[in-house]
Amino acid sequence: MLNALKHITSVHDYEIVLVDNASTDDTIGILSQALADLPQARVKSCERIGSGAARDAGWRAARGGLILFTDDDCYVAPNIVDAGVAAADRYPQAGYLGGRILLFDPEDSPVTIDERSEPEVVAPFTFVKAGSMHTANLTFRREALEAIGGFDPALGAGTPFPCEDIAAVAACSWKGIAGRFDPSIVVSHHHGRKPADVLKLSRSYSQGRGAYYAKFILNSDSRRAYIQAWARLSLRGVTAGSMDRFRREMASARQYWSHRGAYAAIALSWPVYLLIRLAQYCAIFRKRSLRGMAERFAKA
Repeated sequence: MLNALKHITSVHDYEIVLVDNASTDDTIGILSQALADLPQARVKSCERIGSGAARDAGWRAARGGLILFTDDDCYVAPNIVDAGVAAADRYPQAGYLGGRILLFDPEDSPVTIDERSEPEVVAPFTFVKAGSMHTANLTFRREALEAIGGFDPALGAGTPFPCEDIAAVAACSWKGIAGRFDPSIVVSHHHGRKPADVLKLSRSYSQGRGAYYAKFILNSDSRRAYIQAWARLSLRGVTAGSMDRFRREMASARQYWSHRGAYAAIALSWPVYLLIRLAQYCAIFRKRSLRGMAERFAKA
């Protein structure tokens, strides 16, 4: 990752802010030494644990009008600065821009990547699907981050609610800020996850989705859209696995509401949970009944 930063070439002035997120070793010293020959780079310390807090500290320490986020297991393309600036110039109405996230190691599982090759618009005041934007490759205009108050430090890896990226995007959306996916902005993700790691990762994603939905259900402007979308997604392609995902999402939502002191939301979630679970069981029953009928007709 550090070597990739050293290979950035750009016609624009840029800076690199690396955030040390409450490390207890010599991370800051190691980073400072490794980047001694890169004058654009500096290290910022963030004492609060969590990637939401770290990203919030990072953009506030930066001086630029465009803030591009990536992760410590990603390799940015050498032209990433120019690509980000060009995309922002092409779409002046977009307050944030997602980009392509390619799989670095073909031996890794094809997860936490985004290989879309066509641009897409994200309209304001709409539900934003979890996983559609990742801070492994996500650019914000400074004024967009200022409008939403930055990243929520209670969210992100290192907290019970790993969803700081999509929550920031959705906060922009419900502030009336449009977004865009642009495939010209590219990073490669060297996440190192193998097939045996995917189940644990999917459970973490369920936690993140539940907290994300819960956060925007508390917002009166977005409440209806998020309740409807959550119910629709929970009833799409119902399987035992999808039912288990919904259970984990709801558990995380209740944990988030408890964290926020929203006890009325916890109480109201129980009838919603029971209705969706009943609908899921009915869908499974119908599916099995239809399959049984088809088998009987085939044997007749």
